[in-house]
Amino acid sequence: MIDISRNKLNDKNKEILTKYQIYLYTERHMADNSVDSYILDIIKYLEYLNKDYSNIVKDDIYKYLEKLDKDKLSVTSVERKIVSIKSFHKYLGRFHNIKDFAINIEHPKFYRKLPNTLTIEEVEMLLDIKLETPFDYRNKAMLELMYATGLRVSELCSLELKDIDLENNYVRCIGKGSKERIVPYGEVCAYYLSLYLNEYRPLLKKKYLTENIFLNNHGKKMTRQGFEFILNNIVKEKGINKTITPHMLRHSFATHLLNNGADLRSIQVMLGHSNLSTTQIYTNISREVLRENYDLYHPEYKKKDDN
Repeated sequence: MIDISRNKLNDKNKEILTKYQIYLYTERHMADNSVDSYILDIIKYLEYLNKDYSNIVKDDIYKYLEKLDKDKLSVTSVERKIVSIKSFHKYLGRFHNIKDFAINIEHPKFYRKLPNTLTIEEVEMLLDIKLETPFDYRNKAMLELMYATGLRVSELCSLELKDIDLENNYVRCIGKGSKERIVPYGEVCAYYLSLYLNEYRPLLKKKYLTENIFLNNHGKKMTRQGFEFILNNIVKEKGINKTITPHMLRHSFATHLLNNGADLRSIQVMLGHSNLSTTQIYTNISREVLRENYDLYHPEYKKKDDN
């Protein structure tokens, strides 16, 4: 936990930030690392503005965003800071009767980096694993489940036997903020998941007693790092000339659902997003796909290119 009393803020800002820190722990049930990130972001924010939190106006927020742009921070860092600022001002509005000037602050267009996704063909290549060893069947089940449900890699690794409903093809997971959600999966995933659980997971258990579904070569719980190592090896074996991260499977899950007619609200629930606005970034990807297809296939556009 960050010791707020040791930073350079004035006493009034230290006091409100301490209350906000307690709120993140007790009301939002956030993990230590997440709370620390939020608090550090707001400390830097308040230090730059150099004024009491109660006197902040909308122009101050925009000035800080301009400063972040000049500092050439990564897209991910800036996005996180904006989320932190919006959360802080929402807290001030809700509990301290201070107008929330950040509620209508939009993420600047130059920060709207679309998530990287895989094409359906790339997903098919990735999932086309030669099944020979128990580890192959485990890897196949892991990748099929991630793509079928959009789980985060941390959620996948934390799954226990009680979280899978093999009869009805549902998985239960605990996401960010300790929020539970139930996500369905399809028949292909169901087949390989059942095959792994019934025939190959028992071979990986060894001497350890564990309820975790996916086990490493020591018979212990699969880790995030272990999954990433496995994924990287599969990508190399397939000769896919692209950096693929676990989160790209989650992005691909959402994007492919949307492109094939799923409604945004359903995708939001399956991804475990608190706000629909978080899910709406996938509509930007769909619009880009539509634009590319229009440019490629519309006869009038093709005539223009021919002239």
